[in-house]
Amino acid sequence: MDKQQYELEFHLNTSPKVLYPRLSTADGLNEWFADYVKVEDGIYTFRWHSEERFAKLLSAKDLKSVRYHWLDEDDESFFEFRLETTELTDDLALKITDFAEDDELEESKDLWNAQVTDLKRVLGA
Repeated sequence: MDKQQYELEFHLNTSPKVLYPRLSTADGLNEWFADYVKVEDGIYTFRWHSEERFAKLLSAKDLKSVRYHWLDEDDESFFEFRLETTELTDDLALKITDFAEDDELEESKDLWNAQVTDLKRVLGA
């Protein structure tokens, strides 16, 4: 079954300087994304309870975006965090791009919503 790309957008009351490290560093990701995160030789290890997954950093643009690829996925899928500031209001939007199979799409979106709720709690936003 083919995966489809989707994007979620969250408005956060914080700055790119505060948010970006929480999307791009092991310590930052450990605060909200997984129970345990480490980086070794460019490979990120993410652990949730007994599940462990590995991702490679595909690209990072300071204070703008971070893109990862799960190593157990044999396709071109990725998950990406992008920071965009609205010029008129100066609001910060976190845009998350990910891929999911049709029958897992809603569950995947729900998971991201829960993760970002944790992120907001960590940020106090």
